[in-house]
Order: sequence, then structure tokens, then C-alpha cells
Amino acid sequence: QVQLVESGGGLVQAGGSLRLSCVVSGSFFRLKSMGWYRQAPGKQRELVALISGGGMTKYADSVKGRFTISRDNAKNTVYLQMNSLKPEDTAVYYCNLRFGGANEYDYWGQGTQVTVST
Repeated sequence: QVQLVESGGGLVQAGGSLRLSCVVSGSFFRLKSMGWYRQAPGKQRELVALISGGGMTKYADSVKGRFTISRDNAKNTVYLQMNSLKPEDTAVYYCNLRFGGANEYDYWGQGTQVTVST
């Protein structure tokens, strides 16, 4: 059974930094991507950053130049380094794992709260 466990959220002042971690346990095959999504109150869940199985990255326009996604394959862990945080970054951040061939499988973590104060 695949499980994702996030950590690293918290309360930070605007301009500060946080690093989120997501540890993946269990077996999976044909990794397609790992990513971070977020959901603010009253809003839809949105993509923040994605790293493909081949290591290509993709970012939401709102976080480009401030956030960095990375992956440690040996530790089955994906990170999100968040710098220059803004109040509008406040949300619950979710880790996502997508894998498979013709059939794709999506797994989600439980989420970690990030709150940026003014």
C-alpha cells in the first residue's frame, strides 16, 4: 500500500521560508510525477510544482522564482523549498504521487498547513 506523509508546514511571517517534505512508502512502478498542490479556503486545489519521473519540473506562475521542487530517490522523498513567502501562499499543501502505465494511479498525502502572516 502506497502512503505519502507530509511534514514541514507551519506559521511563518511574510518574506520567510519553509521546506515541505513528503516521504513515500510502499511499492510503485513507472513513476510519472511527484508534485505539490495546495488548497486555500473556498478555493479549488491547484498545482504548485511538479517533478516528472525524468526530473523535469513545472511550476505555477505564482510561485516561479520563489519555490523549488526537488526529489531524493534514495529516500523516496520529494521536497518543496518555499522562499519569499506571501500571505496568499497560505493554504493546505498536499503531496501527490502519480504512477502507472496505461492505467494511472494517484496517491495523496494528508496535507500540511502553511500559514503566512503579514
